[in-house]
Amino acid sequence: MNVLTALAGFPNAAPLAGLDRAWTWSLGPVLHFAGALTANGNRLLQTNQRGRHDEDLARAVLAFARRHEETLIGGGRPIRAVRGFSAAGYAFDAVAATAPAVHGHHRAQNPDLTAVTYIVFPAFATEVSGRESLEEAQAQYRTMLSPAEIGREAVPFLKMSFDNPRTGGGSTNSGRALAYPRMLRQEIPQLEGASGGFVEWENRTGEVWRVAWDGEWVLSGAEGERRGMSLDDVLDFADGTLLLS
Repeated sequence: MNVLTALAGFPNAAPLAGLDRAWTWSLGPVLHFAGALTANGNRLLQTNQRGRHDEDLARAVLAFARRHEETLIGGGRPIRAVRGFSAAGYAFDAVAATAPAVHGHHRAQNPDLTAVTYIVFPAFATEVSGRESLEEAQAQYRTMLSPAEIGREAVPFLKMSFDNPRTGGGSTNSGRALAYPRMLRQEIPQLEGASGGFVEWENRTGEVWRVAWDGEWVLSGAEGERRGMSLDDVLDFADGTLLLS
C-alpha cells in the first residue's frame, strides 16, 4: 500500500511543517494526530494527542523516532523506548514505540495501514523495560500509561506479587504482574504484623526485591538481606528502585 496516500486522505490532513514526508490530521477538537514515514517509506510512525495539543511536541517526537527507528521498531518487540529525548516545557526523557499488535489503530477503516503503523509517544525512561510480553505491552499502552495525554506524569515500570495472611489480600496471578507504583506503597505498610506475608516487586532493569515482616522489616534481594529498617526507609528504597533511569 502507499502510506503517504493514506496519510493525505485522513480528515483535515495537512503537511506537518518542519518535517518532510509527515502529515497532521484530526478528528474533532479533541483528537489530534501526526505521522511521518520511516526512511524506506513503507511504515508509518504515528503520534496521538488527546485534549491538550502541541504540534511542536508532536514534531519533536516524530523527528526523534525517525532518527532512532531501527532501535524502536526494528527488533520485533511489542514496546520499546529510547532515552535521550527532550522537549521544552516537558519532563519526558524518552520516546516509546508500540507495534501494530499492541495498538490496533486504523483496524476498522484501513487494516492494511494498521500492519505498518507504529505508535510513538513521549515517555519516561523508567516506564518501559523492553522485556514486556505482548499482553503486558497492551496493558501499558491501553490502560496504564495514557500515552496520548501530553500532560501526564510518569508511571514507572513495576511488576509485583504479594500475600498478606493478616488482611486476606494477595495476588490472583501465578507470578509477578504489572501494577501501579501506588499499589506497592499501599501494600507494604499492610505487612506489619503479618507473619508469613510478603510483597515482591520487579523493576525496569529486572531487579527483584522482597519485603516481609518478622517482628521487624526485612528486605531481601540481589544485595542480600537487610533487617531493622524503618517503614519510611523501606518505602524510600522501593521508590528508589522504581525510579532507576
